Amino acid sequence: MSGSRGGRKKKAHAEEEHPDERWLASYMDMVTVLMCMFIVLFAMSSVDQDKYIALRNSLATGFGQTDVGKVDSASGTVVPASDVTEEGEGYSEGDETDMSKAAASGEAQTAEQAAAAQALAQSELDDLTAIKEAIAGNLEGSGLSADVQFATDARGLTVRLVGSETFFGTNSADLSGEATRVMDAIAPVLRDSSHDVSVEGHADQRSSTAPFATNWELSSARATQVLRDLVERGGLPVEHAQAVGFGSSRPLVQGSTDADLAANRRVDIVVLSNQSDDVSALLPKLEQAAEAAGGAVTAGRNPEPVAPAAPAEAAAAPTEKKDEKKSEKKEESHDEGAQSGGH
Repeated sequence: MSGSRGGRKKKAHAEEEHPDERWLASYMDMVTVLMCMFIVLFAMSSVDQDKYIALRNSLATGFGQTDVGKVDSASGTVVPASDVTEEGEGYSEGDETDMSKAAASGEAQTAEQAAAAQALAQSELDDLTAIKEAIAGNLEGSGLSADVQFATDARGLTVRLVGSETFFGTNSADLSGEATRVMDAIAPVLRDSSHDVSVEGHADQRSSTAPFATNWELSSARATQVLRDLVERGGLPVEHAQAVGFGSSRPLVQGSTDADLAANRRVDIVVLSNQSDDVSALLPKLEQAAEAAGGAVTAGRNPEPVAPAAPAEAAAAPTEKKDEKKSEKKEESHDEGAQSGGH
């Protein structure tokens, strides 16, 4: 028994002489991390002497503490410390020549840009006005001036075909004979221009009936038929043309009277401006100024052709009869559309 006890004590003594040293691995890792941290701190603490001196001199010059004989790269007025009061007075004193020159230069540049934009807008308006006058002349020569309206806005020139009963049958997208004659007056002018053309169909707020499910289909079909006629018969380049149907989403007037409904049933042929949006935005004001000066075709419905003075009485009767027949035909077509709920 004593032997076994002695053996046990000897084994325990051997274990005490060789303790667990795995903690050294964690300790060495910690020391390594600390060393890396101090290396990084030392690297960050190194200062570029030249940059430090430049910063010091700049701050000293800016606050007026000392004159180091160098010019600060920042523009502004240097205020000496003796000129600064507790109320902050004295900051406006100094040489403001450079600042005045810079402001004057900026104003001059802005004025030049505005003048350039004005010149471009005037040139674009002259181009659109020439297109409008050419179309108006063709329509007047064919006796169709009353069927078309003109308007100029930031998008360009709008040639408006108002009153669907003149150009289309009830709930139909087929062009009438009169619509074909109007296209013959418009197409040659648009074909020779360098502008893109957007044909936009519109309907009134009443629901569409067969064969068109909604006003979207009706307005799109009519715009497409006008575009096809301009391209296929009029020779308008296809790369300059597009058709859009707005349905009843963009009415000209609000209301449900016959006149309101007729005004909203229309097809707009928009001659788009070739200038940027900033330049095109100037077109309406220039158009108004030109109208006020009497130098442009009147916006809106074109003036009716004036009959000769001498044979006026002799020609009055047949002309009035022709107008009465045309008016009766339009009223019948409109009544038919109103009764059927069509457009």
